[in-house]
Amino acid sequence: MLALVVGTGRCGSTLVQELLARHPTVGFVSGLDDKLARLNLKGRFNGALYRRSAPRPAGMTSLRHSRRLLERGRLRVAPSEAYHLLDRQVLGGFSRPCRDLVAEDLTPFVARRLRAFFDERIARQGCAHLVQHVTGWPRTGLLHAAYPDLRVVNVVRDGRAVANSWLQMGWWDGWRGPDNWIYGPLPSDLREEWFESGRSFPVLAALGWKMLMEAFAQARLRHPAEQWLDVRYEDLVEQPRAQVGRMLDFLGLDWSAAFEKGFSRYDFPAGRAAAYRNELSPAQIAAIERSLEKPLTEWGYPV
Repeated sequence: MLALVVGTGRCGSTLVQELLARHPTVGFVSGLDDKLARLNLKGRFNGALYRRSAPRPAGMTSLRHSRRLLERGRLRVAPSEAYHLLDRQVLGGFSRPCRDLVAEDLTPFVARRLRAFFDERIARQGCAHLVQHVTGWPRTGLLHAAYPDLRVVNVVRDGRAVANSWLQMGWWDGWRGPDNWIYGPLPSDLREEWFESGRSFPVLAALGWKMLMEAFAQARLRHPAEQWLDVRYEDLVEQPRAQVGRMLDFLGLDWSAAFEKGFSRYDFPAGRAAAYRNELSPAQIAAIERSLEKPLTEWGYPV
């Protein structure tokens, strides 16, 4: 079975993907597979190698944007979004579409490539579940059209925290403006909001979160309800055992002794959940909250 862990980026979805990949029946596409995209590796030993490794250090970003030459935990086989590999083997625009990819975007040609990509890896890794990580636009519609039994774990995080984190990431290209960033043009109403803010970059990051969360809300409406699970990052770090248990139940996985061994290696510090309050100015937080009041409330975050 194919399952997805999805989110806006900087929302905690990497943590969720890595936790689920600790289960002995779960397979994944690794960062090594992605870096060697021309070889089209199937990851036969991904799970065995990964489950022997330590958890990903907190705060680690991509190698390209790392500020340290040497970094503990950098050299390891671990789950990846594998965008280079998916672009090469499935669909050239999978990694950077200007809008969400939905069922209507799936051609028979892409459907065959998509099924071959994941089915070959499921067979090679001998896994009951292959869990793929997707951030940015949901793309669940495209993948569900190819895999009708697809299950989706959607990781949600407070938009204020996500906007703050995006501003600190070397890969965030909002500095070039919304006509040149990865997410495509802003809808007219959001574009007007940005200009009214004085073209504030914190507000632009917040608008990006708002735009993506609307896409996730629409994707959830089109997906079978029993095959979609929302998990809030804040709930995960406060109640990790309960929330991980929910995810395992949703995917039909047991909490085995082998999984417990991997799970017990993780810490869940809650301090970063509201770090934006110290890393943005009061005026910047107020501007973000004016923009996000409605979606924050809808997703259960008080303003």
